[in-house]
Amino acid sequence: MQPSDKTLPGHARVVVIGGGIMGCSLLYHLAKEGWQDCLLIEKAELTSGSTWHAAGQITHSTSHFGLGRMAGYAIDLYRKIEAETGQSVTWHGCGSLRLAYTPEELDWLKHTTSVGKALGHPMALVGPAEIARLHPFYNLDGVIAALHTPEDGHVDPAGAAFALAKGARQMGAKVVRQTLVTGVVGLPSGEWRIETDAGAVVCEKVVNAGGTYARQIGEWVGLDLPIVNMTHHYLVTDTVPAFLSLEKELPVVRDDRQVSGYIRMEQKSGLIGIYEKANPRTVWNDGTPWSAEHELFEADYDRIEPWLLNALERMPCLAELGIKRVVHGAITHPPDGNMLLGPAPGLRDFWCCCGSQIGIAWGPGAGKYLAQWMVHGSADINMRDFDPRRYGAFADRAYQITKAKEDYLLRHEIPYPGLNRTAGRPVKTSPLYERLKAAGAVYEEIYGWERPRWFARDGMPRADVHAFRRAPWLAAVTAESRAVRERVGIMDLTAFGKIEVRGPDAEAFLNRMMANRAPRQAGGIVLSHLLNRKGTIEAEVTCSRFAHNSFYLLFAAFHERRVFDRLLQHVHADEAVEIENLSEAYGCLVLSGPAARRVLCQVTEAPLDNAAFPWLKCREIDVAGVRLRALRVSYVGELGWELHVPMADLARVYDALWAAGQAHDIENFGSLTLNALRLEKGFKGASELTNEVTLPEADVMRFVRLDKGDFIGRDATLASRDGEKPWLCAYLAIEAEDADCHGAEAVLLKGRRVGAVSSGGYGPTLRKSLAFAYLEPACAAPGTALEVMILGTPRPATVLSAPAYDPESLRPRMEDAAKDVTPMADTLLDDRRRAQ
Repeated sequence: MQPSDKTLPGHARVVVIGGGIMGCSLLYHLAKEGWQDCLLIEKAELTSGSTWHAAGQITHSTSHFGLGRMAGYAIDLYRKIEAETGQSVTWHGCGSLRLAYTPEELDWLKHTTSVGKALGHPMALVGPAEIARLHPFYNLDGVIAALHTPEDGHVDPAGAAFALAKGARQMGAKVVRQTLVTGVVGLPSGEWRIETDAGAVVCEKVVNAGGTYARQIGEWVGLDLPIVNMTHHYLVTDTVPAFLSLEKELPVVRDDRQVSGYIRMEQKSGLIGIYEKANPRTVWNDGTPWSAEHELFEADYDRIEPWLLNALERMPCLAELGIKRVVHGAITHPPDGNMLLGPAPGLRDFWCCCGSQIGIAWGPGAGKYLAQWMVHGSADINMRDFDPRRYGAFADRAYQITKAKEDYLLRHEIPYPGLNRTAGRPVKTSPLYERLKAAGAVYEEIYGWERPRWFARDGMPRADVHAFRRAPWLAAVTAESRAVRERVGIMDLTAFGKIEVRGPDAEAFLNRMMANRAPRQAGGIVLSHLLNRKGTIEAEVTCSRFAHNSFYLLFAAFHERRVFDRLLQHVHADEAVEIENLSEAYGCLVLSGPAARRVLCQVTEAPLDNAAFPWLKCREIDVAGVRLRALRVSYVGELGWELHVPMADLARVYDALWAAGQAHDIENFGSLTLNALRLEKGFKGASELTNEVTLPEADVMRFVRLDKGDFIGRDATLASRDGEKPWLCAYLAIEAEDADCHGAEAVLLKGRRVGAVSSGGYGPTLRKSLAFAYLEPACAAPGTALEVMILGTPRPATVLSAPAYDPESLRPRMEDAAKDVTPMADTLLDDRRRAQ
């Protein structure tokens, strides 16, 4: 490494605080993107926090599409960066094996192959005989299969960070070591002053890559970043005699069931890493000591003993050896285990690049895609799961610690789709929480809110059963779905983002922010999208105009802070615009189904016929004596209303609707039914509308008004419309058996990968497996015969030309509900025929 240079420039475009793998990667990739005027400041030596003591493994074995992209990039980069920079990283491309002992674990591995195929990663399921050939020293009692990922490996953590830092310097970026940052101060100019023990530097953008110090750095600017420091062990044995004659390094073994960790070679020794499944330990909850360098803790053998003994039983050649080194160090864990990558909530040009529990594997990709976001306004992958703004005030310190422990314990468990993490809940509830819980609601968490997922009936256990195949709760979802399709259903959708934009310039402001035109008259509703300057999608919003200068925006709950910040930060100084977050001021009830009008008319005197209250209109009406905001919209494709109720009156309105609905056999329904019915109706969801895609690619140009003047992303939208597109969103019907798509599965044409699923599931009233997928444009034409990989098996699929249910969208616009209830079965049959 270069000698320490503590000379600070007076100004930099970007200052990165922290010299671990995350900070070094970001600096390298910012320089790669053309921003060389960037400075990294490290208080001691590079990697001296948590990076140096990492075990350094990287695997293609992941079922998360974004993390899979990052892992693939990391492996590619580590294989070539030594030649680029001259800095050794000691790449070991030994491959790896992830073991399955149970049918459920095998389904996980099968699903991973479906995702791996979409990513282009080499992997295969192998049986015990092939496992034994690849790794003759592992005890395979009870093992039924393994996922072999031959291009996996491990790297020297310090060497990897040094190589990234060296590459950044070679491109013109600057690294200053042995310099302690002591404060970050916002300036009236919008810039930031970074204060250190060697002076100050002013920058346009600051990045918190502080690792275990990231929370403390955040506190300087008023942030409470949800990061907890957990401790993790790995142990290195004495030299293994059986390894001395090996000509090839053994693959890393990931044994989630018996070892709850990994076992690999470390030169000619054994290395055992353990994520114990009980009593995880947090450290430095009140702040990491600034003097801590290369910090390790005493081994806690009592904590890891059961899994260590299992490891030695599984690798008998290690059992009689001594332990020559124990590494017990701190690793950062956010509540959900995903990194914090992106803009900090409530601040302009303060970015996060922290909270990584697997920095060596994720760091290169994290730096690459965050650099894209900072430089170009968006990244090439969906960053929603990593956005720091996915947390709000609900994530207090107690929540952070409880959820981080939960995440640690889940590190080597099956990552089921829709895994319901229950620790530390509830934290945010609507006034209906206890009432619906008593009615059988099984809840999920969304932006802190408890939202009904499904309702247990007829003695069903009130707990989620997770599976990659169709789960037992499908019977309940089917009953809820038929109620909505045939009668009427009600859902508590309080977990919704709700923002009011008002003022004399509100309409002009929204026309600049949205791709669609804001409603011109009070009572109007439009569906629109917020875009970035690349023309990709930041969020989908429903915009309702309740008064002359007042607009009500609705959007997915997890976008609450993201949308609020985006709107607030784009108001010009000379614009008379007020923006208020009403997400906790209003609850929301969804009333949908052929009998919805007949139920609602019993509790309101407001006219509800098509002439007085048409489709896609909004009104303020009185329901059960409560003034509320009513929107005639439907995400399930039926006659219905969203009723936005002052939170204090939500239970009163629900009780009135429930009582009025008894004559129509009203049912509660949850988010699983909502999702199933929107798939039947061919409505795109959050997984289709991401920062990866433009409006033409998502096939939603009908929600764009190019004649209204300029809006953010307009030029990029036109370029996408008129230019060659990398992909198009298509709607698929799949000939599935007992499993459906969950997202990220490969789509094939004659065995060739042509795209990936964005979302999918089972349509219970059509008895059809459905999905959306982004495909090569030539493969997205209606009628195209494809295959979708479900649990590792190609299943026939067809691109549909119209929604599988009610393709002409007649049912949401119906006038007389009584005429449409009885022939429901015939309608479903007709819709199925059209879908085929």
